[in-house]
Amino acid sequence: MKGTKSVTSDENKRLCVWLKRQRQEKGHTMRSLSEILGTPHSFIGKVENQERRLDVIEFVRYCQALDIDPVEGLKQVLDNNT
Repeated sequence: MKGTKSVTSDENKRLCVWLKRQRQEKGHTMRSLSEILGTPHSFIGKVENQERRLDVIEFVRYCQALDIDPVEGLKQVLDNNT
């Protein structure tokens, strides 16, 4: 991780891929999720495309909006085998 910005890290990539997959599996579009979160739909796109990272509060709210367990997302960050 030394010398790597967290937005482009492997851990962030795994998290973003997981969040996108969860959104799609729940049947949400970027726009529908952004309406739940009260954010512009571009916010969702930037997160999923790893152009913006989430702070811990945003991450928890994102997971709550999708009705998913944030701990499962953290496992994606910690798992080097995915």
